[in-house]
Amino acid sequence: MAQGTWVLERLLQRATATLAESAGDRWRRIRLEGSGPLDWQPGHHIRIQVNPLSLRSPRDLLRTYTVWDYTDNALELRVFDHGEGPGARWARELTPGTDVMFKAPEGRFTTRQDAPGHLFIGEETASVAFGAMARSLRAPCQALIAVGDVADQLPIAGDVQWIQHGTAPAHDPKTLVQAVASLPDIRPGTVAYLAGEAQTCQAVKRHLLHERGWPRRDIVVKPFWTPGKRGMD
Repeated sequence: MAQGTWVLERLLQRATATLAESAGDRWRRIRLEGSGPLDWQPGHHIRIQVNPLSLRSPRDLLRTYTVWDYTDNALELRVFDHGEGPGARWARELTPGTDVMFKAPEGRFTTRQDAPGHLFIGEETASVAFGAMARSLRAPCQALIAVGDVADQLPIAGDVQWIQHGTAPAHDPKTLVQAVASLPDIRPGTVAYLAGEAQTCQAVKRHLLHERGWPRRDIVVKPFWTPGKRGMD
């Protein structure tokens, strides 16, 4: 066994898929149980082994998924089914009873619980993180989320504005920048969480900084993907 493979095995935990089903149009609902207690915060992600460790290409071994919920020592995921990559195939083909290897929850994209308000901005791929984070908040929260279809909307707590971007590509930032520009005045100290496609995150951040005078310290950015580039988790 190669040294890199041995090290990876030592880092992974084992669970069993007890649920793998459609959660509406392009979403898959997956539940993993049996790993024991985990240290999880809303916004954390896990890295799942989606291909055999013997695979020649290391970059196709693991894929990153934000945790939708963690209750009773069970991880629940919402996986967006798009494309024909290793992660999409894994989510579609997974069946209950299958063992799943994964790295424990981690990440710094979490909420600031002491903030007086929270604003979430992103597209479909950000909505899993936003859903988990919004449920944990005591202060008011608002969300602007662009989706290609009504069926792609997930249940998210708070004041959520779903923006239909139609046939425009998800990485076109104009839709979300315009939606943010139309927002009325926001309570000072509100934290803006930007996630999803990298170019859109940067465009919205520039708008907040230069057009809205948003304090840089109150903008949290987590790019998940951008066209033609891998490994942005």
